[in-house]
Amino acid sequence: MNTWRQMIFKQFKIALILTVFSSGINFGCNSKEPQRASPNILLIVSEDNSSDLGCYGNKLIHTPNLDKLSKNGVKFLNAYTTYAVCSPSRSSIFTGLYPHQNGQLGWATHYYALYSGIKVLPNYLKESGYRTGILGKVHVNPADRFDFDFSALPGSNFQKENLKDYAIQAKKFVNQSENPYFLMVNLPDAHLPFQNEVEGLPTLKVDRNNIKETLPFVGVNNERLLDQTEAYYNCMNRLDESIGMLLDSLGDMSNTCIIYLSDHGAQFSRGKLTNYEGGLKIPFIISYPEEIKETGSSKDELISVIDILPTVLDLAGISGDFNFPGRSLMDLFTKDGDVTSWRTYLGADGEGASPVFYYPRRSIRGERYKLIQNIDVGRGEFPAFSAYADPDFGSGATIEEIAASDERIRQAYERWRKPPEWELYDLQEDPWEFENLADKPELETVLVYMKEALSAWRRDTNDPFLSADKLRNYTFEMDSINNLYPDHSYRKVEGFKWDYLDYLNN
Repeated sequence: MNTWRQMIFKQFKIALILTVFSSGINFGCNSKEPQRASPNILLIVSEDNSSDLGCYGNKLIHTPNLDKLSKNGVKFLNAYTTYAVCSPSRSSIFTGLYPHQNGQLGWATHYYALYSGIKVLPNYLKESGYRTGILGKVHVNPADRFDFDFSALPGSNFQKENLKDYAIQAKKFVNQSENPYFLMVNLPDAHLPFQNEVEGLPTLKVDRNNIKETLPFVGVNNERLLDQTEAYYNCMNRLDESIGMLLDSLGDMSNTCIIYLSDHGAQFSRGKLTNYEGGLKIPFIISYPEEIKETGSSKDELISVIDILPTVLDLAGISGDFNFPGRSLMDLFTKDGDVTSWRTYLGADGEGASPVFYYPRRSIRGERYKLIQNIDVGRGEFPAFSAYADPDFGSGATIEEIAASDERIRQAYERWRKPPEWELYDLQEDPWEFENLADKPELETVLVYMKEALSAWRRDTNDPFLSADKLRNYTFEMDSINNLYPDHSYRKVEGFKWDYLDYLNN
């Protein structure tokens, strides 16, 4: 073959090869659609707030940034935490497990901790190519188990100072690499103390004249509590402006899944530290327009913070036999997801968060009804009731204010103070649980199947308090420490460790 013919033939072969690859022609191999790059994941967690956002129907506050996030995503109307206290709730976010499964039964500042061997979110992402970052508090023990690649602004920052720093540090983390990232941003609003203004924020305040009632689950209304509600609403306005600064700083959010939620409900009476809706029910928004096309919609499915870790792993393309009690929320949006098999019941824990507040209970809700079991360990009164009723508490209803309320409200507070073993509520007719139906003969069948659902959930999740011996040992430990250190001074004991981490750990 002449040299020029050899050159032409060689060029022809090269062109043919390029054509084959560019057109998707293959020889014995299945062609595939190009895979979307792994998404960035931004998880924003606020503190101690219920669904007091414009997109959830509260017209007294100003939350344009979260409202826009909802418009570009989906808000859940039945989202719940696993325990109405920050450390246990956050432990479920990090582990995908209920607190009674992972060991974080109380506040991290009181040395409650995860059981040995429990894996946490950054551990799962560590070898997947994701960079992991966290801003603000972890608030789950042991701290050295959380091997984030980047961390900044540790601590709770309950004074809500220098909120712009969250945006600055987030931008710093994101700019470090082109690799996909997971970033958790923990913002301090609306934790106590409630402040109407800090360092000029919020720039737009609520109109006190328009506030006629406290939060709906509180029930007690007077000028003092309306003032507290005003300050709480201004915390919500400030929270939204903090999120606005964060999103503005990050800029391009394409191929980024944004999840926003509160760790638990607001710190008013019958809220935080209880198993009522005011404590367990939370706002929850997810926005990922590239994959979730139902933008601007809302969903009624029962979801929980236990679903966050499975969702993150799903988004990151990490599979395995994890055996989580939760599941990926992406199942609700993809054509392959079996929505018909989504849970119909959702349970929650409650121990009290520290020895002085110890009062074990469990709860479960279905589509309409909710059941609370107050586990009898020899307590007459629910300890958190007295804490909220203390006039120095601030956002709690005092004994005098409760006594001045109508009969329905007084009965609800008396039930909270001295709870019966069973509380049954019709959330369709009574969404904030003011009338206990457990003794109604016409609802005996409902009570039976709700008890069965609660028992099944506790068995399925290996609740250690189903064992009388374990419950007795835990109660003895809580009472012993409370008697020895009634002022929580065990927190100053060097090397203090809870024994339950050994005898409850399965």
